[in-house]
Amino acid sequence: MRQALDEDIGRGDITTLAVVPANARGTARLVAREAGVIAGLDVARAVFRALSKNVRFTAKVRDGQRVRRGAVIAEVRGPLRAILTGERVALNFLQRLSGIATLTRAYVARASVARAKPAEVLDTRKTTPGLRAFEKAAVRAGGGTNHRFALDELIMIKNNHIAAAGSITAAVRRVRKRFPRRRIEVEARTPAEVREAAVLNPDIIMLDNMTPAQMRRAVAVIRSMSPKTAIEASGGMTLGRVRAVARTGVDWISVGALTHSAPALDIALACGKRAPCVVRTA
Repeated sequence: MRQALDEDIGRGDITTLAVVPANARGTARLVAREAGVIAGLDVARAVFRALSKNVRFTAKVRDGQRVRRGAVIAEVRGPLRAILTGERVALNFLQRLSGIATLTRAYVARASVARAKPAEVLDTRKTTPGLRAFEKAAVRAGGGTNHRFALDELIMIKNNHIAAAGSITAAVRRVRKRFPRRRIEVEARTPAEVREAAVLNPDIIMLDNMTPAQMRRAVAVIRSMSPKTAIEASGGMTLGRVRAVARTGVDWISVGALTHSAPALDIALACGKRAPCVVRTA
């Protein structure tokens, strides 16, 4: 938080320092310029509060709530210098995180209509460096589920690990020898890899870059050979494709786009036509 403010302010907000009296107090509203799902209210509050403990940030909605265009998301009152100096950083966080929540909600909706027990929509580690905790919280606000936060949470044997070990079997054996109690996920890209992985009974098998037809056949194989293994689908998950993938019977669908390609939600800090930013000068 402080790093983001330092980056934006530099040695001082010279425009605000020159134009706005030190004792000026004001009010402003955060307004949605388009419909979407809100996330990041606590982050926006923390930005303003980092600049002045006298800022009062009143949320008018909650994280995870869908709003219409024109909705007032929050009201900010207090020292006007703090409000104007923190405006851009607060909006950057709020727009970015709300964009993630909005896109996540769209994916969840597409996956949910496919069957009685919907596949869960997962995020990935394809996050903005330094902002992973915020972005994964935004995914949750949108109705998605967090995959592993860091490399130490889950053993995920992917194609490069398989190539380094020589085979899926060799990689799994090495992992179980080194970390016998850790959960294991194995990536499979072909029918042969699916069968090799299923024989080993890992906790999760990831079906990577398969067509829905290929996934459906792979799900049948895994269910028959290793019924306790969870099944994840990954690779090229667009909104246009996710419904067909959900219908294959997979348990999870991981979507890198949730965090690496979500468009920002358009949100503005506005004083209003009849309510000037400056309320008074003390």
